[in-house]
Amino acid sequence: MLALIRHGQTDWNLRGLFQGTTDIPLNDTGRLQARDAVAALAEHDWDLVVSSPLSRARETASIIAGELALPLGPAYDDLIEQGFGEAEGLEVTEVRRRQLAGIPGMEPHEAVGPRGLRGIERIRGIHPGQRVLAVAHGNLIRSTVAHIAGHTGPRLPGLKNGESSMLRHEQRWTVLTHGGVPFDRVLADLEAIAS
Repeated sequence: MLALIRHGQTDWNLRGLFQGTTDIPLNDTGRLQARDAVAALAEHDWDLVVSSPLSRARETASIIAGELALPLGPAYDDLIEQGFGEAEGLEVTEVRRRQLAGIPGMEPHEAVGPRGLRGIERIRGIHPGQRVLAVAHGNLIRSTVAHIAGHTGPRLPGLKNGESSMLRHEQRWTVLTHGGVPFDRVLADLEAIAS
């Protein structure tokens, strides 16, 4: 089992600004969200907590590890958020307008999911048989989940700060939930919206 958890809120989240790889720390609300995330995660037994190296993910992981009395493992570069190049620090509405013409320095969307999968495969290889909580970032998680599921339809819904997607590995990775909702229901809801 592996849970991909979105970090707690930052001031840039609050202001509706794209963060990407810019290292913005948690705010007080984000620290509370990290503590609140523990209730949903405590339903399962876990072995350790790892994260992206960005401070907002690392601090969220540290809070969760402390609350669940788990070891805090390493940070993994493949779990870092999608890079948004020149869009980092801009308002979401401005980014959507500029995206029509392309954003210089932005990591291609199609590269993010495979990178996320490499990250969780690396975690599985270093921590075989362990149940791992991995704190990462919204676009990284959404893209990784879609890539694992082979989902090419409408974009998966975003996760709120502190929400998670649960994955299980047997012969391959399977997505169990996204944002606490069974994944088959998430897909059915997307199909209903699209039709």
